[in-house]
Amino acid sequence: MGLDVQEVKIDYPEGCNIILGQTHFIKTAEDLYEIMATTVPQARFGVAFTEASGPCLIRTEGNDQELVQKCVEVLQSIGAGHVFCVLLREAYPINVLNQIKNCQEVCRVYCATANPLEVLVASTAQGKGIIGVVDGFSPQGVEKDADREDRRSLLRKIGYKR
Repeated sequence: MGLDVQEVKIDYPEGCNIILGQTHFIKTAEDLYEIMATTVPQARFGVAFTEASGPCLIRTEGNDQELVQKCVEVLQSIGAGHVFCVLLREAYPINVLNQIKNCQEVCRVYCATANPLEVLVASTAQGKGIIGVVDGFSPQGVEKDADREDRRSLLRKIGYKR
């Protein structure tokens, strides 16, 4: 059959962030739920995980059914096993990313973004796997003094720097 590579455009609700990664064990959905619920209790989120053996089901958790369903749709569009998707509102990836990366089952995080997202998916006779992501757009230049000031001001305005 050979190798086929596709780009899969990921659609997710406006105002959300997405975290996409690779994981390896059935307890991922519950562990990611616990991380989200205990790290940022006010967050609205959905979690989904694709098994890569046994019944090969998409396992789900979350406290927002719309986001849980969107996670399922994202993973169905990708079609690869051992992938997880977290969609979140009322929180940012920076609030949970280290805890997710420290989850025992998580092998890697491909992206954490609110940008337009495309996933590069390789297909073989065995199945599909993520080989990378296109997160947002290409650079348009290098920041100047005014851009640097805007960046620094924004970080202080939203409370990430003093």
